[in-house]
Amino acid sequence: MLKLYGFSVSNYYNMVKLALLEKGLPFEEVPFYAGQSPEALAISPRGKVPVLGVEQGFVNETAVILEYIEQSQKGTPLLPSDPFERAQVLALAKEIELYIELPGRACYGEAFFGMPLPDAIKDKTKAELLLGFASLGRHGKFAPYVAGDSLSIADLYFLYSVPLACAVGQKLFGIDLLADMPAAKALLERLERNPNVQRIAADKEAAMPAFMAMVASKK
Repeated sequence: MLKLYGFSVSNYYNMVKLALLEKGLPFEEVPFYAGQSPEALAISPRGKVPVLGVEQGFVNETAVILEYIEQSQKGTPLLPSDPFERAQVLALAKEIELYIELPGRACYGEAFFGMPLPDAIKDKTKAELLLGFASLGRHGKFAPYVAGDSLSIADLYFLYSVPLACAVGQKLFGIDLLADMPAAKALLERLERNPNVQRIAADKEAAMPAFMAMVASKK
């Protein structure tokens, strides 16, 4: 059986978890926090989550895990078979990660944990988020899903990256980053009604107190 290593508060972990659930695949969740211990590095070269345990060993890096699942497992496809359409989905996922997820993450400390950041970092994040959301508006179809008429890997990145970036925009800059993208807002509402998404949200809520206590202990 596939084993998913990580923790329920991680958005990258939840991307992979949703993929497994949507494809109807049996898997075991193995609690695993990132770190540099010999035990962590034995399954994750950079000590990061998530990690997928398979018969041959371990697969790391979310994008690679998602493609591995798609190529090796049965169930509902999350990538088109047509090479061009497949490239569009993967490009959208990468754009969301590079231009929305990562800039927003730079300010998670202040937005979510009350850790003040230098203005230079916040200014850079604001500028990059504005460009990233403009790119999403140009490339995303939202018809009704990010890349077209069916759920894809692009939607996993969208669901678990965009709301966090929007929270950063609202909390730190007073900006609604989806103000000009009503179809994107509608998609978030649609995805939040998905039973598998609701299951993941409940697991995250249950895990949050222990996660926040761990964060507080490291301040």
